[in-house]
Amino acid sequence: MLTIIIITVAVILVTIGLVKLVDKFIPQKFKPFLQIALWAFIAYFGYQTFNSVYEPIKFNKVKQKRYKRVISSLMDIRDAQLAHRQVTGTFASDFDNLVKFIDTAKYTITQRRDSTIIDEELTKRYGVDTTKEIIVIDTLDFEPVKDSLFKGSDRYKTMMNVPVGKKGAKFELKAGFIEQNDFRIPVFESLVKKSVILFDQDNDLIIQENQVVAVDGVNGNSLKVGSMDEVNTTGNWPKVYGENE
Repeated sequence: MLTIIIITVAVILVTIGLVKLVDKFIPQKFKPFLQIALWAFIAYFGYQTFNSVYEPIKFNKVKQKRYKRVISSLMDIRDAQLAHRQVTGTFASDFDNLVKFIDTAKYTITQRRDSTIIDEELTKRYGVDTTKEIIVIDTLDFEPVKDSLFKGSDRYKTMMNVPVGKKGAKFELKAGFIEQNDFRIPVFESLVKKSVILFDQDNDLIIQENQVVAVDGVNGNSLKVGSMDEVNTTGNWPKVYGENE
């Protein structure tokens, strides 16, 4: 971009010089036409210079605003998936099942307490009452998952819809297992391509955004949470956009 600005400014300066030369050496009857053409040329390159600076600024404002809304939806999806794993032991592989789960599932509210009971084996062995300490888990109540996570809101019913960008776009959702230390561990991933979120923006700027590698940027060509390749339920956005864990 800096190269474009330097070239454009150089062209403008050269054109201004040409205007002065025209004024000095060109016959009077030709001057009005050439001067109009040259000033139009200057105006065009001035506009191009302004755009080369302003377009990335405008793009970043649009990007940041849209990313925040998309990330908010990804956080809802993650919360719903973590609840699904807590209750069922696995992640949901599609949104229909995930929404149905939120609609119907309940958390079991429990209480842990220490207790002392007769150890029958040791009592029989030694002929005297022998006790042992145990932990008792009492079930106190059941709480609907949707009340716990969404507090009266029904936004979970539309969390599969990408809230900005290309009309009708939906988040991708995958779930499965990976093998780790001879254990099958549930994993999930939900994502949307940056090109979907920014579909109506300058294509060159979208290509640049897809190639971002920065601490304060969203690396890669998509916004996502979770991973199908490792045990990871974090998002790939920096914390300036919100909590990613």
